[in-house]
Amino acid sequence: MTTIGIGMDATDLPRIARTLQRYGDRFLLRIFTDAEVAYCTRRRDPVPHLAGRFAVKEAAMKALGTGHSRGVLWKDVEVVRAGGPPQLRFHGGAARRAEAMGVRRSLVTITHSEGLALAQVMLFGD
Repeated sequence: MTTIGIGMDATDLPRIARTLQRYGDRFLLRIFTDAEVAYCTRRRDPVPHLAGRFAVKEAAMKALGTGHSRGVLWKDVEVVRAGGPPQLRFHGGAARRAEAMGVRRSLVTITHSEGLALAQVMLFGD
């Protein structure tokens, strides 16, 4: 496998908390998929989980080389959990970009502290 994209992001937890408090569902529905919202809001404190997923979305967009442009929207990058480590699922513009780049596999790492969520995304091709 060849590395074809790497992205990293750091997201400030207090910023996510303020945005969530100010915009509520409007923020959640614009940025996160229904499954991501359900996963995060089941947690005692959803903010670190939301911030982690936000950081993954940013990191994935960097790895794709698009940022939040070229038809890649927030909900086009989804973090899924299936009993193991977090995985990426691309939809829409992100899926088209990943296919054009030859992405065959991805790795995601998310961590957070009291005030910061960090994510790294690596994209691999044949």
